[in-house]
Amino acid sequence: MAEVLVVVEASQGVAKKVTLEMLTLARTLGDVSAVVLGGSAAALADKLGEFGASKIYAAEGEDLDGYLVAGKATVLAALIQRVSPAAVLLASSQEGKEIAGRVAVKLDNGLLTDVVALDADGVGTQVVFAGSTIVKSKVSKGLPIVTVRPNSLTPTPAPATPSVEQVEVALTDKDKLAKVVERKVEAKGARPELAEASIVVSGGRGVGSADNFKLVEELADLLGGAVGASRAAVDSGFYPHQFQVGQTGKTVSPQLYVALGISGAIQHRAGMQTSKTIIAVNKDAEAPIFELADFGVVGDLFKVVPQAAEEIRKRK
Repeated sequence: MAEVLVVVEASQGVAKKVTLEMLTLARTLGDVSAVVLGGSAAALADKLGEFGASKIYAAEGEDLDGYLVAGKATVLAALIQRVSPAAVLLASSQEGKEIAGRVAVKLDNGLLTDVVALDADGVGTQVVFAGSTIVKSKVSKGLPIVTVRPNSLTPTPAPATPSVEQVEVALTDKDKLAKVVERKVEAKGARPELAEASIVVSGGRGVGSADNFKLVEELADLLGGAVGASRAAVDSGFYPHQFQVGQTGKTVSPQLYVALGISGAIQHRAGMQTSKTIIAVNKDAEAPIFELADFGVVGDLFKVVPQAAEEIRKRK
């Protein structure tokens, strides 16, 4: 079988969930080869092997870590030309899409973005218009270069022992026009990262204020989950933008999604409708969120949530 290249997304030496999803998808298409651009391949090898990578292409060094993504695109384009893979998968993240776009231009190749599924014939499935329409697309020129939307499938292990091949990093002067002069690690609390959490508690306009979001945080902490917010809540200044769930925010697919004071506009539903179990609390019995919810409570969240929190404490 032909190789399928999976470009690894990692943070502080740990592979992100979307990388494990891409490895799972790639196993249905061919022999899986992970591509590590910058960082340390050795730190990632065990996890990449656990999810089916039989080979790791390691492109390491200061030239990749010390500059922005132009160099990564150059290295990946050269690797694609050398190994002629069946497909190339990257994450639909800010960096992943920029690398994919640059590579497509370098190779005069087609590109599919925000794909949620890809079959052996290179036909990708995309969910568009806030989840209301499903599109089937195929690259008409070159091989399938695809960015995969996070939380599109459940990652499943398939243990392998990957071999590691060092890749030459040969950059041009144009690849070094934007240099990284400083890095700051964002301070993180005890809560899991929103896009990778198995439990998410989100608040909407119905929460009423930034101070009232403490109620959302309390329930999330009791459940061991992450905190999210609707666009209406973010636009109202109730919670920071990086926690927005929806079409223009983050896509989540947890085991449990709790929506508090969220009406369920299509923009929000596009970012959480694949959650396994959805619980909604809203005082409006006609709120669209109830059409999607597995369990719904029509009532005042400021009465319902404290009662739920108390019951959870009793069972701890």
